[in-house]
Amino acid sequence: MEGFDLFIISTGIILYALISGKADKKSFTGPIAFTVFGLVVGAGLLDLIDIPIHNEALNTLAEITLVVTLFCDAARIDVTKLSREHNLPIKLLALGLPMTMALGAAVAWAIFPEIGIGAALLIGIALAPTDAALGQAVVSNKAVPQRIRQALNVESGLNDGLAYPALLIAVSIAIATSEARGASAWVAFVAAQVVLGPLVGIIIGGIGGRWAEKSAASGAMNEAFSQIIVLGLALASYSGAEIVGGNGFLAAFAAGLMIARRAKHIVREATQFGEAEGQLLGLIVFIVFGAVLVPDAFKNGMDWRIWPYAILSLTVIRMAPVAISLIGSGLRPNTVAFIGWFGPRGLASILYVLLLLEESEISMDGVIVQTVFATVILSIIAHGLSAVPFARAYAASTSKDAEEESKQVHSFAHKSTGKKRVQS
Repeated sequence: MEGFDLFIISTGIILYALISGKADKKSFTGPIAFTVFGLVVGAGLLDLIDIPIHNEALNTLAEITLVVTLFCDAARIDVTKLSREHNLPIKLLALGLPMTMALGAAVAWAIFPEIGIGAALLIGIALAPTDAALGQAVVSNKAVPQRIRQALNVESGLNDGLAYPALLIAVSIAIATSEARGASAWVAFVAAQVVLGPLVGIIIGGIGGRWAEKSAASGAMNEAFSQIIVLGLALASYSGAEIVGGNGFLAAFAAGLMIARRAKHIVREATQFGEAEGQLLGLIVFIVFGAVLVPDAFKNGMDWRIWPYAILSLTVIRMAPVAISLIGSGLRPNTVAFIGWFGPRGLASILYVLLLLEESEISMDGVIVQTVFATVILSIIAHGLSAVPFARAYAASTSKDAEEESKQVHSFAHKSTGKKRVQS
């Protein structure tokens, strides 16, 4: 990344920071602002930024961003309370997520039969994780019931880490036929990635988290390094797993889960780190997305079938599995629809594509990349603009329902009291 490229990106960050408070209230979210800024200053319009797609700095940015995101998201989840207090996200993750992957792949294969089942799986899996940052007004609106906000937040925090092993397997299926090693070699490779990665993360997160907690409690570690150690643990897990042949991203995720169990002080620091440094890394990715990735992906045009798939991905492919997974939860239809709609696609999907471009031979202007990017663009706009008005409308409807229920209970109690008086 050249000095001028960095200057342009820094300028965009400064400009949005100056109006960020007002922008959030007007549904002009960070992902919208930074993607639009990237489109303006990038190859699509002014051509002020020139970053090659296969660039070491870009790959490093993608890797660090995903590592930090996975680690901090996992660290924020209280796994000891998950089964007791978070039954909605468990249903969304255990049932809704795999159904979304499967339905997304099936629809992709039906619309693009020429790409094969492996590529269809890549599309379905890459677009399954959600990104709460695109609908921040929903998870931060206290008028929306806490249980619903919590469900969306926990779901988006965990599904990118849970989807990654499936992505690894799909990559193996997609490219096994074009590589020299056979199916058994790919199975062994995936097994090593899926087993060794989390194992390293569990060890580093468990031991490192315990040491960090004791050090913080005794006062041996100062406040500044309480946040710095978050990055150290995340990167140590990632690099340690890569050294032994495991998957570093799964290691970072597993380490975050161990931190959530063993290091409550570090959890607070991880939350702050994720909301500051993690968010900054994510917004830089959105600038690069608009400035470099989108223009390069669509420079030779696109298949008209991509937009119908993108629309289906944000509606039926997401909302139908959510509705099925929440059967028996006692939620009203408007609540199920609300949860189903707010499944934005964003950072994880972009980072997955960058990693696929680095690790495999998929084409930048092919169906896989174009479909994922088109869906993310549509999601950035649709979920960003609808977050504030939809959250207000939903909050008003739930408040009205609660008021009517209260009146009915009051009326029933009043009638019961009247009957008792007559009998007496």
